[in-house]
Amino acid sequence: MTARILVVDDIEANVRLLEAKLASEYYEVLTASDGPTALAVAAAEKPDIILLDVMMPGMDGFSVCRRLKDDAETRHIPVVLVTALDGRGDRVAGLESGADEFLTKPIDDMMLFARVRSLTRLKAVIDELREREASGRRMGVIAGAHVRLGGAGGRILVVDDHIRQAQRVAAELSVEHRPVVETEPDKALLTAKGAVDLIILNTAARGFDGLRLAAQIRSDEQTRNVPVIAVVDFDERPKVMKALEIGVNDILARPIDPQELAARARTQIRRKRYTDYLRDNLDQSLELAVTDQLTGLHNRRYMQGRLEALARRAAAGGEPVGCLVIDIDHFKKINDSFGHEVGDEVLREFAVRLASNVRAIDLPVRYGGEEFVVVMPDTSLDVAQRIAERIRLHVAGSPFRVLGGEELLSVTISIGVAATAGADDTPQAMLRRADAAMYEAKSQGRNRVIARAA
Repeated sequence: MTARILVVDDIEANVRLLEAKLASEYYEVLTASDGPTALAVAAAEKPDIILLDVMMPGMDGFSVCRRLKDDAETRHIPVVLVTALDGRGDRVAGLESGADEFLTKPIDDMMLFARVRSLTRLKAVIDELREREASGRRMGVIAGAHVRLGGAGGRILVVDDHIRQAQRVAAELSVEHRPVVETEPDKALLTAKGAVDLIILNTAARGFDGLRLAAQIRSDEQTRNVPVIAVVDFDERPKVMKALEIGVNDILARPIDPQELAARARTQIRRKRYTDYLRDNLDQSLELAVTDQLTGLHNRRYMQGRLEALARRAAAGGEPVGCLVIDIDHFKKINDSFGHEVGDEVLREFAVRLASNVRAIDLPVRYGGEEFVVVMPDTSLDVAQRIAERIRLHVAGSPFRVLGGEELLSVTISIGVAATAGADDTPQAMLRRADAAMYEAKSQGRNRVIARAA
């Protein structure tokens, strides 16, 4: 997987060296020589990853990173801080500024490319979620919001069969989070399928294969989106590379530094909450796009796709598709006499009665206003007509309670019925026949069902 990478360093030779290494692996490279230029390029070009030098004149890498993470347009871009500093304080400061990783010069090529590949995969997922969420906002089914999601108060699963070490990690995390400890992999997997924000996994566990457990977490649909920090011995380079290849989100060297642990945990939890927010908005947008919010029935947009597919199957020799077009009689009089709130109550109650009187395979839809449609797979004209009569009788047979039960309204409906007939018939033609039949029912006195054959 290729990516666009922004390299930021005030020393030209360092920029050229990194650019050559990345270009040889077919990455597209952008460059900047100072903090303000980096911020401008990041905002304009939206790179996939930023490799950011810490020691720069004017605005150092920590400041640039904080500015990037404070901006809603760039905070999702992974940042790798690159520096000659190797002190614990500098590493923690970098992570607390929002950086995703901290690499020390001279850069280890294998570690660099492993981290770039890992962060590129993550960025691709977030980009797709952001794009879909933006589409939902453009469609008007998601309200735009400025969201700031913290990294504290997470539920963290610590998986380690070294119980004293696990308890020390849990004790450090309990200052900000709600950690739980599991020493057995099977129990850990079950716990991970619950409401877990982060998994911290000891890859050097003696009683189980930590990397195998990481692979199981990534392959299970219920846990694949839970971030994993792998605790590793950096001297075991093959294991470190394999952990990143499997898809762990971050690595933490032993012995564990408490501040680094806290900083990495906050980063992962904050990112998970952001991706969860995007996924929740996406789910909401999909639901809103196909559902009528007043009645809870599917809407016209959803119906059209389903009806087209069923009609194609019928035209190819499958079972016919039936269709009902239903209109609530004298609905305008209800609105004029009692107000639109009562009109909405009638629509909601009618939707309940409609849904409870069609079959499980049928699709009841609010078509618009007081007009409803039922699409009926594998249904002939005479069967559709019998179901329509059942719906009519149920609506007319008992009054609608409105205004908190204080008023009883007698409501009737007129129904037109049609069904597909032959390979040349179209769903549009069937709907027109059902609509014409419905208007015929109204012209004949309302509260009746009329079927119209092709």
